[in-house]
Order: sequence, then structure tokens, then C-alpha cells
Amino acid sequence: MKISIVTLFPDMFAGPFAMSMLAKAQEKGLAEIELIDLRDFGIGPRRQVDDIPYGGGDGMVLRPEPLFAAVESVRTSESTVILLSPQGDTLRQELVQDFSQLPHLILLCGHYEGFDERIRTLADHQISIGDYVLTGGELPAMVLTDAVVRLIPGVLGGERSALDESFSDGVTLEHPHYTRPEEFRGMSVPDVLLSGHHQKIDDWRKQKSRRKNS
Repeated sequence: MKISIVTLFPDMFAGPFAMSMLAKAQEKGLAEIELIDLRDFGIGPRRQVDDIPYGGGDGMVLRPEPLFAAVESVRTSESTVILLSPQGDTLRQELVQDFSQLPHLILLCGHYEGFDERIRTLADHQISIGDYVLTGGELPAMVLTDAVVRLIPGVLGGERSALDESFSDGVTLEHPHYTRPEEFRGMSVPDVLLSGHHQKIDDWRKQKSRRKNS
């Protein structure tokens, strides 16, 4: 899978994408993450990417020309363009699973006061990570990339790891986890987890999983 991220701040991604599962996925060749500096497609000698809004108002608005040029530089017939936007559909695990099956995602990170409305016509999907305001689309792009890449077969190691986790069925939260020591400050690991009886353990885990928002 390939993920191309169009952003004004590519350096923001250096740390998160060089660690943990995202780094391993790239090292194994399971995921290719490409950072596209929007400024490279800016207009004129100053590489302008924004301008004042028609009708007046505070802040600056991203111009359409640089975004269109950036997308068109990497888009193919296999590409899916996702605009990170507060007006988008809230990111859910079923959407993540759908995106993980696609060969090429292009993520568009907004910034400043917003972006020219015509930029929305580039997008196949508009995605939000929650009902709150962020400075730009870079953090949502990191969240979406992490959620998608970890579902690629081979990234987590165990092929069922990603499928067995919270929200995979859309309604439940994952069961409690325990590890060594068996007792810590008066708190003990449940006996069933020490029994070696796989069916009882499975039944216990299903019982302890709880419905989302219950």
C-alpha cells in the first residue's frame, strides 16, 4: 500500500513515522509513505499557497491551484483522495478497514483558516477525527495513517491481532488484559486466565468485553 500525504509541514511527520509499527511497515516494504510538500506547488517566486478570503474575514485560505497540482502529480487510476476536514465523516473502524484494502491513498491536510471550497471536488472521501478544532490536518493524517497501516497483513505479526481488537466488530470494547506479576499491590490476575482452559478463557473475554457507550 502507498500513502501520499500533501502537507505544508512535512517535518511534523518525521518522528511518528520513524517509530514503532509505522517504521516496521515501511522497513518491511508493506507500506510506502510519501510526504508531498505543498509549498513545492506554490504560485510565483514566493511559492504562495494561500490568499485572503473573498467577502472578507479573518485568516488566510488555501488556494485551489497548489492542491490540484499536488494531487495531480501523484494521482493514478488506483488512487483514492481523502480530505481531512472537520466537515467530513467521523473516522470509524469500518472505514479504516475499507481504506486498508485500497492500493493508494492521497491524504490532503488543510491549514490556516480553511481551504477554497473547490478543493473538495478533488476528494473521494472527507474524513474528520472528531468534533473539535485543530490547527491543521496533519494530526488527523497521522491518526488515519496509523489506523490503516496496522491493518495491513504482516504489520502486527499475528494475522488476527488487528481483527481481534477494540471496535473491530463495530460495537464492543476489548476485554481486560493482564501480564506478570500474578499479584501486584493486592490485585490479582483472574484465576481463569491462569487455568490454561482455552474455552473458559475465551468465554471470560467475551463476557468482559463491553458494548461501546454502554
